[in-house]
Amino acid sequence: MNLAWRDVRHNLFRFLLTCLGLSLLMAVVLSMIGIYNGLVIDALTIVRAPAADVWVVESGTQGPFAEASRIPGDTRASIARLHGVTEAGSVTYQTAEVDFAGRTHRLYLVGFEPGRPGAPLALVAGRPIGRSHHEIIADSGAGLALGDRVPLGRDRFEVVGLVENQVNSGGDPAIYLPLRDAQILQFELAPPAARVQTARGAPPQSENTVNAVLARLDPNVAPDAVAATIRQWKHLSALTQADQELLLTRSVVDRARRQIGLFMGILLTVSAVVIALIIYTMTMEKLREIATLKLIGAPDRTIVGLIVQQALALGAVGWVFGLALVLLIKDYFPRRVVLEPVNALALAAIIVIVCIAASGLGVRAALKVDPATALGS
Repeated sequence: MNLAWRDVRHNLFRFLLTCLGLSLLMAVVLSMIGIYNGLVIDALTIVRAPAADVWVVESGTQGPFAEASRIPGDTRASIARLHGVTEAGSVTYQTAEVDFAGRTHRLYLVGFEPGRPGAPLALVAGRPIGRSHHEIIADSGAGLALGDRVPLGRDRFEVVGLVENQVNSGGDPAIYLPLRDAQILQFELAPPAARVQTARGAPPQSENTVNAVLARLDPNVAPDAVAATIRQWKHLSALTQADQELLLTRSVVDRARRQIGLFMGILLTVSAVVIALIIYTMTMEKLREIATLKLIGAPDRTIVGLIVQQALALGAVGWVFGLALVLLIKDYFPRRVVLEPVNALALAAIIVIVCIAASGLGVRAALKVDPATALGS
């Protein structure tokens, strides 16, 4: 006879109501884990998309994501001639807000040279960019459809292709467009501003400027060696792909990681306190029954098992319901929620530890009860 199960059946409604409250706490904890995973993946998506080995940026910067970086556009030709470099391509990155179809879209514009590193690798619909101007490839999360003509700057760009899950670290969907169009949007002055600069006698600014040059290397060439060679040029710096990813995870999502981790710690503490109070209350309500068990000679392990099993049942049911809830609603979050099986299993292990620790208060009260209490009025 399982005493814990019989006690749960006796108070089934209260048990299920308690599990519902715990499942909501578990759902929030799992959501925080998924949001953190999504933050890391989003931060690395744009970096990993071009499959580059070395990133060439402005000297003294950690650009183009952590810091601003501007280098001459003809740098690509110099990088392409280095030993071990098989392909090189210039890219620009900028954020823009566009009013289209009655909505304001915040977009991350990626300028690239068609046929060179920097282009999106896999389309889910449409075709690659075929003209040198006024065509774009959009992430499906931007809410754009094939054939839409989106205003960017003083021109309209036609959506010819769609990609999925291409966003920057802020969650803004990416828009890929030809490099020359991106340079005009980022570096060309509006006509009134250009006239003012001319009237002031300021030297004209070169529009052949990019934020970075991406290099792909021969598999037999070490990226660190090529990056070290590039750093010898006084006006350039270089980061390997591994350096770029490490920089982003430390500078872009580190504070969010710590904040989410603190929040998860608070929620787990709250869960432990809730389970401890519930188990303690349930134990105090059946002190006479526990005293009766002691009076008829039931060993302490039976009483401890009753309380610990109930605590574990609360945690297990709350974890299952919470996981099911998150899996049902995760696609409705404004940011990507990525929940890996290892995350759910790790939380399950933590919940087991929390439940065993939280049952200690009830166990202590049960073991202290006097068997003579069962004979009282």
